[in-house]
Amino acid sequence: MKISLTRLFLMMTCFGFAQNTTINPTPQQTVISNYIDTPTHFKLKLKNVDQATQNLLSEFFNEDNTSNKGFTVTVGDINDRFHRKFLKKVPQHPEGYFINSSNKKITVIGRDARGTYYGVRTLIALLASDEFPQGEIIDFPDVTARGVVEGFYGTPWSFEHRMRQIDFYGQNKLNTYIYGPKDDPYHSSPNWRKPYPEDEAVQLKKLIDRAASNHVDFVWAVHPGKDIQWNDEDRNALLHKFELMYDLGIRSYAVFFDDISGEGTNPTQQAGLLNFLHNKFVTVKKDVKPLIMCPTEYNKGWSKPDGGYLETLGKELDPSIRMMWTGNTVVSDIDQETMDWINAKIQRKAFIWWNFPVSDYVRNHLLLGPAYGNGKDIADDVSGFVANPMEHAEASKIAIYGVADYTWNMSAYQPEKNWLSALKVVMPESYKALEIFASHNSDLGPNGHKYRRSESVSFAPQADAFLRDLEANQQIDNFETVQKEFQAMVEASYILLNSKDNPVLLDEIRPWLKQFQLLGQSGLAMLNMYTALQEKQTDDFERSYQALKAIKAKMYAIDRTENQNPYQPGVKTGTLVVSPLIDKGFAYLTNAYNQTFDKHLEVEANYNPHQLLTNIAQLQNQQVTLQERTLALNPPLEVIRLEPQSYFGFELQDVTQAKTIAYKLSPAAVYEHLVLEVSSDGAEWTSIKTEAKEDTVNASVNSEVKFIRLMNISTEIEEAKLEHFTVMLK
Repeated sequence: MKISLTRLFLMMTCFGFAQNTTINPTPQQTVISNYIDTPTHFKLKLKNVDQATQNLLSEFFNEDNTSNKGFTVTVGDINDRFHRKFLKKVPQHPEGYFINSSNKKITVIGRDARGTYYGVRTLIALLASDEFPQGEIIDFPDVTARGVVEGFYGTPWSFEHRMRQIDFYGQNKLNTYIYGPKDDPYHSSPNWRKPYPEDEAVQLKKLIDRAASNHVDFVWAVHPGKDIQWNDEDRNALLHKFELMYDLGIRSYAVFFDDISGEGTNPTQQAGLLNFLHNKFVTVKKDVKPLIMCPTEYNKGWSKPDGGYLETLGKELDPSIRMMWTGNTVVSDIDQETMDWINAKIQRKAFIWWNFPVSDYVRNHLLLGPAYGNGKDIADDVSGFVANPMEHAEASKIAIYGVADYTWNMSAYQPEKNWLSALKVVMPESYKALEIFASHNSDLGPNGHKYRRSESVSFAPQADAFLRDLEANQQIDNFETVQKEFQAMVEASYILLNSKDNPVLLDEIRPWLKQFQLLGQSGLAMLNMYTALQEKQTDDFERSYQALKAIKAKMYAIDRTENQNPYQPGVKTGTLVVSPLIDKGFAYLTNAYNQTFDKHLEVEANYNPHQLLTNIAQLQNQQVTLQERTLALNPPLEVIRLEPQSYFGFELQDVTQAKTIAYKLSPAAVYEHLVLEVSSDGAEWTSIKTEAKEDTVNASVNSEVKFIRLMNISTEIEEAKLEHFTVMLK
């Protein structure tokens, strides 16, 4: 009984390894009896081991540490001759493995080739520590397909970034990379029917081979829905494209019908095409995995209750075809209720496309916080789970590291603990400085999807207390704590900007680091203003006031010159807690100084007073930005559904002189159904003459207006994608 209780105590799902040993993802089950000094010499015995696992073993076991002496390391799979008691412990799950270490022997047995590979990954991680555990590991993944979908809008990843990503997936037991960059013309319209040019095909082949060497399924996705014709010619064209990709080494395929309008959205035709590919290609090839498809109605918010789109796909698609799903909205976390709803509709387990840490709708922010929010009880209800990342590939690894842990062992997943480990992985030497930076760069700010993340978690209560005491004119008890945080921000920025730890990551985040450094300096200047006011030192106060204004001017310059994408240009940092603290503190202190000393220092209003004007639910949360005198609607990435008499535009704070208006939608044919109108009171509207040039519509206004709108005046529903909508104010 005592022995049984001891073994039960040693059964662990989250802990059990030496402190300096990080195994990601967390193994399902470990039994550790004791630790020994990590062996340094080995005798390697390979049984049924594939080339990828041989290559991995050769990276660690070499002529310097491998001979006929030392610890015996035996590696193979369940088809090899191992002791029966070991074979019984190999988990039944695909990709599972078993490790036993005792009496100068280490045994690694995989359920299959991939399981053996993962077992070796765990073994090598254990051997990297100073202490090696004696005992057993029984491990397997909760989710069948785990990984990343490169499906964001914006600058696609480079070849070099993709190679680094694929290696990272192998290191963290992710098995799926879906290649679907929106801006690859040979993935989407107009060139999806055409073969890749030779130079691009060569690069793809290298990526496919790299994926195979990491036991990652390279899933090539095609996006034909914008211009597909439901006829034999296009079906055969797609079949031919699949054959070309097969010749490059592709064995996993996906077909995307997301973010389109028109005839391409027909569910019966979509199902017919997928079934055609299944019957004529997948079943014929034998070595191709079941197809994945992304439906047009890929979230609950877009599904039409009376349309039957999802039900049609669920009924007509071959049962083996997996369907992607983003949740209740385009960007949302996934829980059990979500899975129950969608799985009943599509008559299969949905394949989750989690839109995190993707930032293509908030491109002025970095999303470096933990991966959290999804249910830990949905493993049995999903056929796959992939994260859509940022265009910043290296920075995305922080969240991807968490996704690897979550999808492998959901019940044991600890977001905060995993996040701290991820920071050490991507920046082993400067991770403490990275932690300070990342902790203040995780929220998205206000956005059209209303998806938010926690930020500055440990500092937020201190910021609230500081402002509360300041505005109540009470003694500030945590002044030194706030001061230390601002100082830490500045010091962390200097460390990271001069670090040699991970140059690839630093190149991605450098604009935000420069901005973050200035933000910390502005916080210190604000605190100096407080101290000077308390001591009634007017010269000191005004010097710090001017310094803070100068810092803000420099931050403004960075915001207007760095990261100038056409959607959300600029560089924002610490926007949820730190920036509001500094701005509110600056405003309060300046007003208090003016009142105390009868001064007239300016308190700048740093906000946009103008608002969105729309009766379209899909757009009601889109943000409006003001740069210089140009007012812009942040365009949604998805197709807009325009009902008759629906409109979108701007409501200005006051009646204001507007000079010009410009907008672009696609397809351009929608322009004949739209009218541009302005009004000074919202009751009487005047249509504005427009001129189209190269698919962009321009209009001269040169009058005082308060309301501006673009309205669908037809009797039909129009669907279009908004590229931009701007107003130049005088």
